[in-house]
Amino acid sequence: MSSRPGPDLPLRTGTSAPSSPAALPRRPTPAEVTAAAGRTIPDLVGPGLRVLFSGINPSLYSAATGHHFARPGNRFWPALHRSGFTDSRLHPSEQWSLPEAGLGITNVVARATARADELSPAELVAGGEILAALVDRWRPRFLAVLGVTAYRTAFARPKAAMGRQPDRIADVPVWVLPNPSGLNAHYTVDTLAAAFAELREAADAGSRPSGTAVDRPGC
Repeated sequence: MSSRPGPDLPLRTGTSAPSSPAALPRRPTPAEVTAAAGRTIPDLVGPGLRVLFSGINPSLYSAATGHHFARPGNRFWPALHRSGFTDSRLHPSEQWSLPEAGLGITNVVARATARADELSPAELVAGGEILAALVDRWRPRFLAVLGVTAYRTAFARPKAAMGRQPDRIADVPVWVLPNPSGLNAHYTVDTLAAAFAELREAADAGSRPSGTAVDRPGC
């Protein structure tokens, strides 16, 4: 498994080790969630990724469980399924299966906080530099940043909008998706899934010969 590097490590490397999906883990207690402030979660990365998804930073709940997008109410996993990226809706504890499907997860900033707005602009810029190095190492087909405001700050793109970006990071195409947090009331699971599906179609098209038809995902 990889982890966010310390001062002497410029890259987060490796892939996530499997955890058994047979039994779902218990929910952390409120005290355990509070104690997770500042923790990190190992990245899910590896060669041959279709898409590397980057959240803004882990929630305290995710850091307490060790699973990405684990906070109840987060719409990442249902949107991932409804958009056609996965055949079934995965529980966060089943994240280990994503690299085999050509999908990875990381964050712009590694440390967990209660809210993303606790991050300073300087942290986001520094995290963007580390993320760019990670992308340069693993060369995913697309980098997908889940949060347009964080993307604008981390990569000095103040006018960036949702969707495919005109610029690249480490020569890799970039797609900005909505933040799937339950706190983002501007999007529902269905509208998130539609945004994810546009990326899926672009990522899948890159693996097929020119002129091959693209199937619409079901919801």
